[in-house]
Amino acid sequence: MKKKVRRSQVSDACSIQEDCCALCRFSDDDPAIFGEKVKLKEHKLSVHYFCLLTSCGVYQRGKEDEGVFGFLVDDIKQEIRRSARLTCCSCKKKGACVGCNVRSCRKTVHFPCGRKQKFISQFTGLFPSYCPDHSPTQSLYVGSDLSLPQSCSICLDSIDPILSYSVLKCPSCHASWFHRDCVQRQAHSAGLFFFRCTLCNNKENFQEEMLRMGIHIPERDASWELEANAYSELLEVYKHCDALTCLCNDGPTHSAKTGWFEVIRCRLCGSRGTHRKCSGLKLDTRDWACSDCTQATDGKASLVASPQGGQRMSLLSKRHPSPIRSSISCKRPSLPVTSGSPEELLQALAPQLRPLGVQVEVSGYQALFAGLDLVRKPDFDPTHTLSVRFKDEKQAAFPSSLRDGETARLYFLKLLVRQIQDSVVFEGPDGSKNLALDSQALREDLYFDVGCLLALSLVHGGPPVSFFSRALYQCLFNYPPNRPLTVTHMTPDTHFTRQVSRIAEAESLDDLKEAMTSSWEYLELAGCNRPIGSLEEREALVEDLVSFTMITRMQLPLQRFREGLQTLGVFDQAQLFPSVFCGVFCEAADRLTAQTVGQLFTVNFSQQEERLNRETPVITFWRHFLLECEVGRSSISLQDLLLFATGAEELPAAGFLPPASISFLHPRSSTPPGVKETGRPGRDEGLFPQSEPRSKHLLLPVTSSYQAFKSSMEQAISHHVHLLPMES
Repeated sequence: MKKKVRRSQVSDACSIQEDCCALCRFSDDDPAIFGEKVKLKEHKLSVHYFCLLTSCGVYQRGKEDEGVFGFLVDDIKQEIRRSARLTCCSCKKKGACVGCNVRSCRKTVHFPCGRKQKFISQFTGLFPSYCPDHSPTQSLYVGSDLSLPQSCSICLDSIDPILSYSVLKCPSCHASWFHRDCVQRQAHSAGLFFFRCTLCNNKENFQEEMLRMGIHIPERDASWELEANAYSELLEVYKHCDALTCLCNDGPTHSAKTGWFEVIRCRLCGSRGTHRKCSGLKLDTRDWACSDCTQATDGKASLVASPQGGQRMSLLSKRHPSPIRSSISCKRPSLPVTSGSPEELLQALAPQLRPLGVQVEVSGYQALFAGLDLVRKPDFDPTHTLSVRFKDEKQAAFPSSLRDGETARLYFLKLLVRQIQDSVVFEGPDGSKNLALDSQALREDLYFDVGCLLALSLVHGGPPVSFFSRALYQCLFNYPPNRPLTVTHMTPDTHFTRQVSRIAEAESLDDLKEAMTSSWEYLELAGCNRPIGSLEEREALVEDLVSFTMITRMQLPLQRFREGLQTLGVFDQAQLFPSVFCGVFCEAADRLTAQTVGQLFTVNFSQQEERLNRETPVITFWRHFLLECEVGRSSISLQDLLLFATGAEELPAAGFLPPASISFLHPRSSTPPGVKETGRPGRDEGLFPQSEPRSKHLLLPVTSSYQAFKSSMEQAISHHVHLLPMES
């Protein structure tokens, strides 16, 4: 008897195990959220369709009618074995088959756990998934008539008007906001051919944006179109006489095939009818309108035509499918996104730039004004190469080395970043700036323009930004991820910071209440004016106040600033690799060293042996000269030397393109033609280094001694530096 009980328990456990998805270990059966749950009885396993699509190690190698929608059973079993070794970062259980698409990120989850952890899986292309640190986000549209919605446009329940994982919006009208689960269920119901925005009815842009934000759109007709006999009532012809007095002996429901007692239907609505005899119509009358339609058209029912002329398309016919790729037939292995240095990641954006130039005229040293004029032009294209010309107040060109195009361009980008740091959109100490809330900057959309200019500078060879505070960087890119902001992150010496600091430093409940009373207007504005019963509630209050000050009230400036940084793909690149770009935005540039400068240049030696023998000691002179510049034994600095050779005073965030190089400038030989050179060097006098900043090429003089080399370098570079404009 005990053996029978044990067998029944084992059989129940096996049936439960077979009912659970073999990949995610969940038994939920919700096609809109997890995809169709397919049971393979002969193999004793079940799988969710979405778990298959988002798994990292399984691909559709069969036809759609093979296995599970093209996923072969052997491949599914192999993926089960592979994922059994991986631990979910959410539930800490084995079987995590979904991983972040960024190669440097090691987070893996079950698909249902991923939804709880705010993973975004894109059901298109190569079906990548992204963790919260690397997932795509939406941006808030700024308009003069902007009003944030208070309810979901699908379920009509209340909604927090803050874009997040759970709250999405339409990219076209920007007025339709909805819960993620609501729009996913709408997509599951409407299908590819009917899924569109509920307010503006946009289809193409809406579907592309929803796919980007992780909404699965099944490639099929709408569910209501697939129901059996769903429109059978439309095929029923109205046969009833609605005349006030029906003269037919067989009653108002009788309709003869022809003659006086054939029911004629209203030509406009089709939902009213009459016998010819009952309404006094002629025997051959086919065109009749009911009283309701006649009143609605002011008695001109016979003149009313269909609002859409020409042949009408059947409502039951399928539209031509949009260019969005099928979510069933194209899951193939993908190349992972690779990380690298900031220079490599920014250089990956450089191929967008085109040789077609755009002229930028800078009056005096007003680089920011010139930049704003540039980006606000109707035909502005960030891919055009910048050609910069400095002019003084009298509109005359600067008589200096700024006449060189490359030097002028790099000097402009340097001034631009410096003046952006000092603009009204930022506040705080130098090198650690937060965004400032400025109403005029909002009206002029200055946050977007400044973000656009910073992105433009980074890709076009400008210096690192270097002045963001860690708090601003965290607000923009969520790095470090999910770490709450504190009072120390707020801008020092502001009214709000002093109020929050006083509340945070309260040592007793009475001190806390006194601080709250003195700041009641601020608390009311932040929605934090609540009764406090103990000192332990202080930390939660301070956290809410900091969040309101740094994030909630800055939502619009942050969104516009992000959208500006998206120029040329800079924001997306930084969002994928926030730890790599943190130094570019937040850390001051490292001090130049002799080793750093020496490694920048590639040395191109001559092929001739005699020339090579003369050039070899010059490289030794060069390295020794760099060391003396670093320690102050030379009249010029490493910055002066870098400026002379490349046109830049500091290393660009994207590195030098093309890479910097060195070749050699030999003295003219006094040996007559046809006579073999003795190997004795020519005279050193009058031989100076030369540079080509656009090609980042430096020509070093070939001299017989280090003193001659040093003297030549110092004279040429000092002369070049003294021609540069002096900054106020």
